[in-house]
Amino acid sequence: MTFSETDNLVLQQLRAIREQLDTLNQRQIETVQRIGSLEVQVANLSVRIDRIDARLDRVEKRLGQIEA
Repeated sequence: MTFSETDNLVLQQLRAIREQLDTLNQRQIETVQRIGSLEVQVANLSVRIDRIDARLDRVEKRLGQIEA
C-alpha cells in the first residue's frame, strides 16, 4: 500500500466516523427535546392533580357540613 492509498483509507474512515457522530448528535438533540416535552406534560398533570385535590377537599368539607 502506498502513502496515498493509506491516506485515502484513513480519510474514508474518519468521514464515516464523522457521519456516525452527526447522526448520534441529531438523535441526542431529538431525545433531549422529547424529554423536555415530557417534563412539561408531567408538570401540567401535576397542576391538574393539585386542582382536583383542592376541589375534592372543598366537596368533602361541604358534605361534612351537610351531615352535621
